[in-house]
Order: sequence, then C-alpha cells, then structure tokens
Amino acid sequence: MPWLHVVAKSGAVPVDLLLPVTGRTYVVRLDGRAMGDEDAVFQQFYDGVPLPDYFGWNWNALSDCLRDLKWLAADHHVLVIEDADEVLSGDAYGRRLLFRTLVRAGKHWSYAQRPEAVERGRLVLVLSCDTASVPSLEEQLRACLEEPSPS
Repeated sequence: MPWLHVVAKSGAVPVDLLLPVTGRTYVVRLDGRAMGDEDAVFQQFYDGVPLPDYFGWNWNALSDCLRDLKWLAADHHVLVIEDADEVLSGDAYGRRLLFRTLVRAGKHWSYAQRPEAVERGRLVLVLSCDTASVPSLEEQLRACLEEPSPS
C-alpha cells in the first residue's frame, strides 16, 4: 500500500510517496517508546495529532477521529510513529487494536488519482523501528489489512 510504510530508523521513504503534489499537509510525529499502555497511546494521539476535546479515550473513539480528521485544516496527513516496535510491547492484543485502527483509517483515506490510477492517501502512515523489527511489524500490519472490516 502506498499509504503505509514500515522503515528502519536509518531508512527513508521517498518524498513523492509522503507528500501530494499540492495542498496543505499536516505531519504528526509520535513516540512509540511513550506508548507503553492504552492510556499512554491515547495521550500520545490526543497531544500529538491533536485529537478534538470530545475524544472518548477508547479504541472506537480513536478510530472515529482518525477517519474524520475534519478538525485539522489540511488536505493531507502524514502520521509517523517513531520506535513503533516498542508500542504496547507488553500488550499484543492492544497493539493489534492500534494497528487495525491505523490500517482502517489509512484504507478509509486512500484513493486512486484518475486518469493515471495512481493510488494516493490523504492519510499516510509511517512506522519507524529497528531494522530487525521491520519484518515483524510488516507481518502484523499485513494481518490487519487482511482482516475483514466490521459490518
């Protein structure tokens, strides 16, 4: 998916995959090391994105907010989670919920540019981690991509 990238800390993502040709872009950088539990994840998103005051501090509320984004005055959004391999490291279930939330938001905002049919995303996700963790994170995200969407 051109809107989802897992990169090593020393790696890079081509700018043309991150930024649109035109328009206002909002970039958020979150610290995965500070996301040790669910409350810390929600706090990082609340402070970093920033989420609206009506945010409900749960997974459904985070999903709703990331699929809306109208309170941010931007045409495109880039969300970078640094040290993503440390996010919820002791909570596999919570990590899956977060990754599923991010993947669903990315899919919601992705679109194809016509007539070239170039797929772009109005929400681009970049997860940065140690080189050794890249395959594991890619596999976890791929599993979330393959999950059926809720009805």
